[in-house]
Amino acid sequence: MATGCPMMNNKVQTDHPCFGGDHGKAGRIHLPVAPGCNIKCGFCERRFDCANESRPGVTSRLLTPEEAVERVGLVKRHMDREGGARLKVVGIAGPGDPLANPKTFETFRLVREAFPEMTLCLSTNGLLLPEKLDAIREHDVHSLTVTINALTPETGARVYEWIRIGGERLEGEEAAAILLDRQLNGVRMAAGAGMLVKVNHVYIPGVNDHETLDLAVKVREMGASMMNIMPVIPVGMFKDIERPSDATMDMVRNQAELILSQARHCKQCRADAAGVVGQDLDLAMLEAG
Repeated sequence: MATGCPMMNNKVQTDHPCFGGDHGKAGRIHLPVAPGCNIKCGFCERRFDCANESRPGVTSRLLTPEEAVERVGLVKRHMDREGGARLKVVGIAGPGDPLANPKTFETFRLVREAFPEMTLCLSTNGLLLPEKLDAIREHDVHSLTVTINALTPETGARVYEWIRIGGERLEGEEAAAILLDRQLNGVRMAAGAGMLVKVNHVYIPGVNDHETLDLAVKVREMGASMMNIMPVIPVGMFKDIERPSDATMDMVRNQAELILSQARHCKQCRADAAGVVGQDLDLAMLEAG
């Protein structure tokens, strides 16, 4: 396991609340327009939704690109009236993988036309990142989050059930090796193109925790600006794993911060989250008027 580096990367300078910006000034909205996914993570469970449940892959309903733009306007007007934080960031983070869904780019196009002042961001598992990077840049996406949960095919085979690429479903170490190669190359290419890149990492005790710090070293080499280490939510294949304690996560993040700047405020947001991080708006009430 890596022991760290004596010099930490410079802190990311941005008002994006998911990249360390001031939550009191900047709000964000996730638009759930991307249902399809091309990989199956062992901790992903999308079959049910509770209104008070905050975890990735969850949304109350899917939106069309047109409905998504309407929601941006609704949330922006509400936040402007409240007079606190202003809506500044529009992101697409699922509930599947945005790059596996053509409506992602149609949504970005419509949002950019209607709200040119908004910062656009995208979250992806990275499988299609190298081939979709030009489209991402063409749509003026400012920042990118890539979720990487393993550094070796052996560990990846324990985290991911399968990937689907070129119409073919692959499993095991072969699938994990392809995914990892594309993730790392995608991070390198995006950072090389001048994008702000954050790497998310789901920390799973006894499964991938031995690779977390080495992954921080690797993605720093690829050009990532920040890392976000999140505790596994015990669902799916990992429903019997005990969620890491706050003390454990603090220790891991402290070690990783010697290598790469860490995001410590993540709430593992829903795919339809809106408002200030940690104080999400009730969209049902807002849309009901």
